[in-house]
Amino acid sequence: MTGHLLIVASALLLAAAATPLARELGSRWGFVDRPGERKVHRSTMPRLGGVAIYLSFIVALVLFGDRFYVRQVVGIFIGATLVSAVGLWDDRQSLRAATKLMGQLVAAGLLILSGVRVQALHQPVLDVVVTLVWVVGITNAINLMDNMDGLAGSTAAVAAAYFLLLAAMSRQYLVGALAAALLGACLGFLIYNVNPASIFMGDSGALFLGFMLAAVGIKLRFPANSDVITWMVPVLVLGLPIFDVALVFISRLRRGLNPLTTPGMDHTSHRLVALGLTPREAVLTLTVVACACGMLGTYVTQASLVDGYAAGALAALAGLAGLIWLEVHPRARPGRR
Repeated sequence: MTGHLLIVASALLLAAAATPLARELGSRWGFVDRPGERKVHRSTMPRLGGVAIYLSFIVALVLFGDRFYVRQVVGIFIGATLVSAVGLWDDRQSLRAATKLMGQLVAAGLLILSGVRVQALHQPVLDVVVTLVWVVGITNAINLMDNMDGLAGSTAAVAAAYFLLLAAMSRQYLVGALAAALLGACLGFLIYNVNPASIFMGDSGALFLGFMLAAVGIKLRFPANSDVITWMVPVLVLGLPIFDVALVFISRLRRGLNPLTTPGMDHTSHRLVALGLTPREAVLTLTVVACACGMLGTYVTQASLVDGYAAGALAALAGLAGLIWLEVHPRARPGRR
């Protein structure tokens, strides 16, 4: 565990040092996010923070990770680099959704070829299909969470913290090292990204974090319990971004909008602000929800079959109730935008 803490601290310090430089270079090189009708911020903001997150993650692992384990995750690194590069390209000049999706599918394919895939179904074809859906889905879910100062970073940090805890509980050094580097990089970046933010992570950071969280969730193993139960653990830990995607997808379909390409201020955070919370309070509230999801996931690792599925059903019912409430509440329900 000492090695993991060293990775967390080094990634945090590296991100804290690299983010101001990324902020300066983002403004100078034109990697900026300008205000608009569908944007919360009111001033032009550099969005090269994802590069600082990516570099601090990689450098911390290279410096303090076990060299044997680092060589094992080449496929993960290549895939993560690809999605981050696609995101960086999109930050500079907007790409078509199909182009970004193709890059994510290629990255997920590289992950599968390297041996990182879902194994809970015990059917190779189904495992590959579920892996593709999981990786692309979580990658985009974290990207969609990047809609308010500090939200994507705090959500990713909480998930990485729980993945680190779960890896330590099951003595998985590799997964723990990856989660530790993610946690430190997120914390170092959040110094500059909490409200009021002075830099955004951009797609390069959000897609990278989503891809890495998806990969770490797949790599987690729980030898003390059956995978008939533990497949729910990463789903529960990442329950908040999954909920947000479901809310936006269903809401836009109901309003006759394309759920994949239509931007809008209809995410969970926007609706909480519409209900009267400040942006900072909305982010804090969702961070607490993310922590609760992680606690529930941790509980399921030790649960019996009945207790595990009862916990999963409770989480699903709570998510459904929250989705219905946010969709039908007159103040939270978005109009046609």
